[in-house]
Amino acid sequence: MRYTVKKTFAATAATGNALLVRVKDNQPRLLECLAGLCAVQPPIDHLDTVDHHAHGREEHRRIEVFAAERLDPDWQPFVACIVRVTRRTWCRDTRTGLWRQRREVAYYAGQVPLEARACAAAVRGHWGIENRNHHVRDRSLGEDASRIRHKPGVFARLRSFALNILRGHGVANVSEALYANALSLDRLLAYGLPRSQN
Repeated sequence: MRYTVKKTFAATAATGNALLVRVKDNQPRLLECLAGLCAVQPPIDHLDTVDHHAHGREEHRRIEVFAAERLDPDWQPFVACIVRVTRRTWCRDTRTGLWRQRREVAYYAGQVPLEARACAAAVRGHWGIENRNHHVRDRSLGEDASRIRHKPGVFARLRSFALNILRGHGVANVSEALYANALSLDRLLAYGLPRSQN
């Protein structure tokens, strides 16, 4: 969806589900309102995490949950909590050995009150999908660079089919598997056999 509208929140609530949605610049009034409320009131819950990644990267994340009682009256019926996620990422430059810091603040609107730990899990879960699916489809399978204009949905399904076959055979590095399969027709054809015969 291009931007979050009140109808989306209402439709989700009608099905008995709840949204936790990142509010971006395409909703400037709501984003400004959320940021303003977070600036003037203390959080009702917070969680601090540190992730040590490979290749000299360390990410410090602070998840804060705020009450939405003083939110804009237009959004009051739809938003039960506000979540602010502050990421400080330290990246080590391999040439100089120096560390540089990158900081990002994201705001989320939650339809039900949540604890900071639940918000952190939901946000991380979303990024897991983004990294395992969308990023792979774009980078390794070249989906965004595709110039196909006639029935592009057919080729999108073929890319999904290929990705599912690789994932089903336990492939963790799709780019490496594509390269190895391009070099060996026998290896490529082996994906069609049942797992016990591979």
